[in-house]
Amino acid sequence: MALSWKLVIDSANAPVLADFWAAALDYEVEDPGALIEQLLTAGHIGEEAVFEHRGRKTFRGYAAIRHPEDPFDETSGIGRGRRLLFQDVPEGKTGKNRLHLDLHSEPGDLDKLVARLEGLGAVRVREVSEGPAGHWWIMQDPEGNEFCVA
Repeated sequence: MALSWKLVIDSANAPVLADFWAAALDYEVEDPGALIEQLLTAGHIGEEAVFEHRGRKTFRGYAAIRHPEDPFDETSGIGRGRRLLFQDVPEGKTGKNRLHLDLHSEPGDLDKLVARLEGLGAVRVREVSEGPAGHWWIMQDPEGNEFCVA
């Protein structure tokens, strides 16, 4: 049986990076509000474990996004399919990512996709004109994580 998985990305500001990637991928930011209220009411977590971001309670130091068509747990808001989890870590990024996302545009729409990502806060790093994908861009998200756009 195939395993379930999520990609975990270290960050300096998990909710902000989740907002960027949700917009970039047309994913949904998970809303753990109902789960947080249950845990607070039961005394399993204290108010210091949560904070408000964009009008919703979320776990401090964590945020996740999920594909809008994939199933999710309605009580916790946690996706059960394609999912990225962002977690705050104390150390900053120090080198090249060993794992990264590749985003694929529709044929002929590469420039349009790159411009949309720049509007969200991404930065072009380098254009690549050779290889199996043909013409593509190496870009960075707002925290400097590399990704490719082909």
